[in-house]
Amino acid sequence: MKTDIDIQNHYHFSFDLWLTLIKSHPEFKTKRVELFSSFFNVDAPIAVVAKTVKYYDDLCNTINEVTGGNIDTFEIYLMILGALNVDVKLLNKEKLNEFYVKSEELFLEYKPVVIFENIHDFFDDIKSQGKTINILSNTGFIKGKTMRKFLIHENLDQYIDFHIYSDEINCSKPNPLIFQEVKNNIEDQNLPLNRILHIGDNPVADYKGATDFGFSAHLLKY
Repeated sequence: MKTDIDIQNHYHFSFDLWLTLIKSHPEFKTKRVELFSSFFNVDAPIAVVAKTVKYYDDLCNTINEVTGGNIDTFEIYLMILGALNVDVKLLNKEKLNEFYVKSEELFLEYKPVVIFENIHDFFDDIKSQGKTINILSNTGFIKGKTMRKFLIHENLDQYIDFHIYSDEINCSKPNPLIFQEVKNNIEDQNLPLNRILHIGDNPVADYKGATDFGFSAHLLKY
């Protein structure tokens, strides 16, 4: 799989995260639904809560891809709670942030699974050639600040020259602005766009977004 990625002809490597490098812990989403239900005193069966959470998670991801914008994590919470007949007017940002902190603790307890095999060796190979790496990830429930904590825990942060998360710059792949942000952060500003390789699993957000901007792209299929 990874041998298909052309290291020799590229000098900077941009990696998507979800379903490219990592996937959710098999128990995490179930635990998060349980937390959602108990924390907000949702009066609905847990199966209904789970279905509603998944619906709005998928919907918001799609909206972000179609519009190139970024729906805030707290906005996603409020959509879900409104659909579950919770009176969202009784909530405030402090309460939503309190939930996020608990959700982050759960996320770091049930950490994602690294699916890109031998990733440390692969990143070592790139860095040993004097080349650079960034993370470029659309976010939804999990903010960029939490992903940084996870990558530090996995000893992957040491390889990454910079991170770009959609919640931090308020735009999402395939918006060309987010790929421009990658270009802006590369130390060698004279590096030709086609020498920058973006690797991801999403044909629209990752592959088409990158190639439309002028980057090279590699579509991963597990």
